[in-house]
Amino acid sequence: MSDLFAALALAIVLEGLLYAAFPEQMKRMIAQMLTVPSGQMRIVALGVAGLGLVLLAVVRGF
Repeated sequence: MSDLFAALALAIVLEGLLYAAFPEQMKRMIAQMLTVPSGQMRIVALGVAGLGLVLLAVVRGF
């Protein structure tokens, strides 16, 4: 369970660093995301989540 919290904390740190380093670009990206259809965003998000699971399995050696 501590690994899950560590991973979530790392994700928050990385996201915070992106907003701190590139605030204007992040604002533009969010504005662009509002124009993407929900179905398309859902498919891309599921694909990225699946890729993350595969990478996790490779790193953890499952």
